[in-house]
Amino acid sequence: MNFDELPNSALVRLPTVQRLFSVSAPTVWRWAKNGELPKPLRVGGITCWRVGDLRAKLTTLTEGTRQEQT
Repeated sequence: MNFDELPNSALVRLPTVQRLFSVSAPTVWRWAKNGELPKPLRVGGITCWRVGDLRAKLTTLTEGTRQEQT
């Protein structure tokens, strides 16, 4: 699965979020609880995140990094 090719409405599970942010599962849960990541959804008993929400978070992180470098 190529994250860049998914529509914003697509849903992804924990392993994808871990890879996107290069963190462990406990860190994903902690960040979601603290509001550092978008809150996950529960769909049919499965926890997932909207691709569009994750893209927005990645954008804010990369913009913050660029501002720090200047």
